[in-house]
Amino acid sequence: MTHVFIVGSKGIPAQYGGFETFVENLTAGKQSKELKYHVSCMNNDEKHFEHNDADCFNVRVPLPGAPGRIFHVGLVLNQVEEWAKQHPQEKVIVCILGCRIGPLLIPHAKKLHKLGAKVYCNPDGLEWKRSKWSAPAKAFLRYCEKCLVENSDLAICDSVNIEKYIKDTYGSRVKDTTFIAYGAYTDRSQCDEEKLNEWYTKFNVKRGHYYLIVGRFVPENNYETMITEFMRSKTEKDLVIITNVEHNKFYEQLREKTGFEKDKRIKFVGTVYDQDLLKKIREEAYGYLHGHEVGGTNPSLLEALASTRLNLLLGVGFNKEVGEDSALYWSKEPGNLAALLEKADTLDTVTIAELEKKSTARVQDAYSWKKIVQEYESVFLR
Repeated sequence: MTHVFIVGSKGIPAQYGGFETFVENLTAGKQSKELKYHVSCMNNDEKHFEHNDADCFNVRVPLPGAPGRIFHVGLVLNQVEEWAKQHPQEKVIVCILGCRIGPLLIPHAKKLHKLGAKVYCNPDGLEWKRSKWSAPAKAFLRYCEKCLVENSDLAICDSVNIEKYIKDTYGSRVKDTTFIAYGAYTDRSQCDEEKLNEWYTKFNVKRGHYYLIVGRFVPENNYETMITEFMRSKTEKDLVIITNVEHNKFYEQLREKTGFEKDKRIKFVGTVYDQDLLKKIREEAYGYLHGHEVGGTNPSLLEALASTRLNLLLGVGFNKEVGEDSALYWSKEPGNLAALLEKADTLDTVTIAELEKKSTARVQDAYSWKKIVQEYESVFLR
């Protein structure tokens, strides 16, 4: 039996977040009887419970904010080390999600290796590049990334571009890498029409008459470019933005720069936690706009390719790697996206149907959760 300890997510059952959704699907889709998953969860009620046949264990978060998450992972690894000591005959793999453990991993990796355990990691998507971080924070996060990949036995990258970056940056200092993508489902939404129509009525949105954006409300997702270009375009459709927007500093800056409140087509509608409803909103959109510039295989992009007929993606390596020829691409050059929106408005139904067929097939062939689970199990059992 191989015991895999998954460390670094908020835990399961998943309520939100890419890592949490990944762990939920990895454990729910488990196929091999030779694997036992142990999942650390952030909760002050320190107890064990079963979910998806995984041993889930709560570990308290000792401090608020980012420091608390760093030390939380350290506390989790203390428990893993104790378990490994008590079960010396068992094969142990520790799979760390994200980079924030940073330099704390150095002593823990030494202890785990002495106990015969392997340390695997998923370094995520260049967290240090996110614009929300100050220069000192970016430097620290990049150092955390270095500590993670150089002290792991294997770096599992969810993007070919991320794996290339890791190899190019760290060379022989990283022991091994592999590429396993994130996953998505291509089944259709089961949301009932009444619920959808209530949502449409609430926000004055018409079926098939809107472009959609779904994603975190952060500058590196290029909201300013997408909104500015949409306002510049002559499309008569709405721009529906599903995000965790609050009237914060970024929102006010965006409002002042773009004046979007004067454009009745632009509609910030908050978040949608009902996943069936969200999928239905994707399916009924005319098109999807994706401006993510930092990260690996982005979950919201996969969900869009699986659900939305027409996808307009920022033409960076991460997005082109995923979308290939199943999407249309835009740049941040002034006027580029506006022109693409106007072109998209004129596409005939046959062209849109061909793009939809390609995007659905792309997800089924390369990003189905069944395929992703099989690849992870192969790595854990090799």
